[in-house]
Amino acid sequence: MSYNAKNYTEQGGDVTHFGGKVIFEEGCEVEGNSFTPAENQADSTATTVAALKDEFNALLTKLKTAGLMAADEE
Repeated sequence: MSYNAKNYTEQGGDVTHFGGKVIFEEGCEVEGNSFTPAENQADSTATTVAALKDEFNALLTKLKTAGLMAADEE
């Protein structure tokens, strides 16, 4: 019988591969600088569709700048 682990750490411990599902249980903590939050987008105060569009586009820009959404193709 053989077993192939989907999640494993390479020799030396510098690289870990995840091939299965990763579940973060309640109360867990993740350390490191691997996540960049997007800049805050204030609650909408738009009173017109045009103003709402501008606020929505500002949110999209913040998500793209933070790397949480792919940039527009040029």
